Amino acid sequence: MLVRCNACGKDLQSEKSRVSCGCSNMTTVHGDIVSAVDMNQVILLQNNKNLKKQPLFTAQELEYQEARRRRGVRKLQCEER
Repeated sequence: MLVRCNACGKDLQSEKSRVSCGCSNMTTVHGDIVSAVDMNQVILLQNNKNLKKQPLFTAQELEYQEARRRRGVRKLQCEER
């Protein structure tokens, strides 16, 4: 991720470590998280984040959950004493 702090004009790039510009705006980049005192003075130049997310369940697991959802509930006949 590449951002620019307009307060000091410094470009910040970070993959895994935390990088800060050190000016009064304190723009900080850590992975894909950007923070600053005034975010209006921060420009996002390049974003490397993948927007395509992997599904949480496989097709087989989804089919099992659908079959489970369609199952009926049976009441048990119990003898009370």
